[in-house]
This record gives sequence, C-alpha cells and structure tokens, in this order.
Amino acid sequence: MTAADKKVYFIGIKGSGMSALALILKDLGYEVAGSDIDQYTFTQTPLEEAGIPMYSFSADNVKPGWTYIKGNAFPETHPEVVAAKEQGAKIISYPDFLSELLKGYVSIGVSGTHGKTSTTGLLAHVLSGVAKTSYLVGDGTGKGVDDAKFFVYEADEYRRHFLAYHPDYTIMTNIDFDHPDYYQDVNDVISAFQTEADQTQKGIFAWGDDQNIRQIKANVPIYYYGLNDGDDFQAINIKRTDLGSEFDVKHDGQILGHFEIRLFGQHNILNSLAVVGVSYLEGLSMTEVAAELLTFKGVKRRFSETDINQYTIIDDYAHHPSEIKATIDAARQKYPDKKIVAVFQPHTYSRTKALMPGFAKSLNLADEVFLTEIFGSVREHQGSVSSADLGALINHGGSVIHLDDLSPLVNEKGAVIVFMGAGDIQKYEQAFKDLIK
Repeated sequence: MTAADKKVYFIGIKGSGMSALALILKDLGYEVAGSDIDQYTFTQTPLEEAGIPMYSFSADNVKPGWTYIKGNAFPETHPEVVAAKEQGAKIISYPDFLSELLKGYVSIGVSGTHGKTSTTGLLAHVLSGVAKTSYLVGDGTGKGVDDAKFFVYEADEYRRHFLAYHPDYTIMTNIDFDHPDYYQDVNDVISAFQTEADQTQKGIFAWGDDQNIRQIKANVPIYYYGLNDGDDFQAINIKRTDLGSEFDVKHDGQILGHFEIRLFGQHNILNSLAVVGVSYLEGLSMTEVAAELLTFKGVKRRFSETDINQYTIIDDYAHHPSEIKATIDAARQKYPDKKIVAVFQPHTYSRTKALMPGFAKSLNLADEVFLTEIFGSVREHQGSVSSADLGALINHGGSVIHLDDLSPLVNEKGAVIVFMGAGDIQKYEQAFKDLIK
C-alpha cells in the first residue's frame, strides 16, 4: 500500500455511507478529510468529534498525494472530480472502495427495501459485543477495529450499488418496489437481488413470508427466518408488551435460546431472527447473543423518541408504505392507550405517484394524519402529483401543514406524534419542539 492509499479524501463526506466509511478509515489509521455542502446534516457531528476536516466543495481542495473517494450522488463533471483527474490522482467510487476493504473479513451485507439500517445496527451491536467487528451503518455510524473478524455493512439496492460486493453472508429483509426513478417495476428489483444472491459466498438469511424473496435462487444455502413452522429460524412463544418483545428461537427442531429486545413492532422481532441466524451459523454463544440483543437501543432516525410537555415525539426515517405501517405498529405496541398522530413528508414525486394507494392505506392506520408538501430531490424538482392528492385518499385527516403554521399539532397534547420521512421532515419536528417548549 502506497502513502497515497493511506491519505483518503471523500467527495461528499456527509453522505450517510460516506461518513461511516470515513470514521472506519480514521479508526484504521488512515489520514482522512473531505468536502460537502455547507448545510448542517446529522452525520457531521461524529466526523467533527473524530477530528476529520470538512471543507466546502472547491477544486482548490484537491492536492497531490491523496486518494479520492467519490460519493454516488456526484457526477464526473463535479469540480473536485475534474481537478483530481487533471492531477492524475486515484479516484474510486464509494462502492468499489468498500468492496476492496471487505476482503479479509467475514463480511455480512444487510440488504432489503426496508429495515436495512435497523438490522445492520442491531447485527453490528451484537457481533461487536461477542467478537472483534468493524461495521458501516446507513445512519452514518461506522467503526474500524484492528484485526476484526467480522465486517457488517449496509448494502443499498439503489441503482444496484450493492452489486459491487461479494459478501460471505447476505441478509435480505424484504424485496419491495421502490426507487421508481430507477427501477422499472418489482421484477427489476427482484433481478437486482438475484444478482446479489449469485455473488454471496456462504449463505443467505431471508424473511420467509416475502413472496418476492421466495423467487430468489442461489448456489449457497438460503435460511428463511420468520414466525411460521416452515421457517429455518422461527420465533415462537412471542410476547409483546409496552417494554418490548420476547420470544424463543427454534431451529432444526431445537430451541436455541430465549431472547428479549427493548424494541417495538413485529419487524424488530424479524430483524433479531436474522441476527440470531448469522450468529448461530458462525458458532457464537447464544447466551452472549441474547445479552447483547437486550442492550441494543436502536439506530439514528429510527423510532427516536423525545418527551416534551405532555407530547411524545417520535422521529423516523419511514418513507415507504411498508415502513410507515411498521412504524405505526411499533408506536401502537409501546403506547397502546394513546392517540397516534402521523406527520408525513412524502419523499420524491415519482415515489409518491407510484405508491400513492399504499401510502394512504398505511397512513390510515394512524388516528390522525398531517402531511407536509412533497420533498423533491436533486434529480426531481417537480412532478404531476401533490400532497393534497394523497391527503384526499386519507380517512383520518390528511390536511397539509406548513412550517410557518404548526398550530394544528399543538392541539394534540397527550398524543404520540410521529414525524416520518427521508427529506427535511426534521425541520418541522424541530420547529414544533421549539413551539411547545
């Protein structure tokens, strides 16, 4: 490895995967720096705490002797990419760099249209407590450990980025139609996951109830997890309370152990099963795995709670009908006697249009629904649908609120108010918190 390989500069360092990778390399002894937009993002605090310099985008940042990692969102025409090319510097994409880094570990990729980040965080937490583990979580969390045995990483299906990797194990939480700006239909998504399965070396852990996953064929064993007798790793004797969930795990006719989680919603039981399955196949102590599961508190922007003046506020990244359903299910489990209010920011016009009936059906599981205007994207500034169109399909409310008037939410004292979305929904959440303080 040359000196330049140990000096790494991230173009787009505040991206959730990029920031996590930067933290990993810093831990592993690399000199790390990077650039991004000036706007504050939740990923930059850990970077600042790690002493990693961050600059505004500028061609002047490009200096000789560095390797440049380019974030997926940035084109070849980006000023820093152009400058690096002119200097003859080594430029490598984020997925390609991570693919190289994974070699030499027992690598576990966590994929799925929903639940990737929560499951990656849970698996990283459990394995870290039992064996040396490096990990990269999609909430911007990353840790590099010298001589680690395991490397846990989030494998993102968007634009087939996860096909840069050839992991030992793959977890598939589900396969659903999403990213309509890239994928043509659900069969296109299934084909991407099929290629991921073809590239997996040791085994696949997949949710047994998912009919799209059931179409996947592989040259390695597929272990299904779920709540049914036909699943290879089955949760039985399930108890769900306002403290969390507990269950036994059955495999090959024997009970592997009793497990408790301080997490809510059926999806977290399923995520835990995948973690138990991987741990069991790698020969880890089920007693130790159970102890680690019990201490996991969750990942950033996934059911993150705050209590202010008789309002319970939950922040969640849910931006697809299946995720909204899971989040409301979790809120109902923890707060069975409280009113559940959903404040949802639709993310991208193409997704809102393609999945509108599903959004309405999932949001109707809440007692009251408020919407913000649609959050566009770098690629999509406008579209043929609006939040009002979605609101018209919702039975329990559906009115559109704006940042300068959040008074309708103030009337929901005593309720659980769930802010959901993948855009800048946190602006609304923060404004509401300021209002009620």
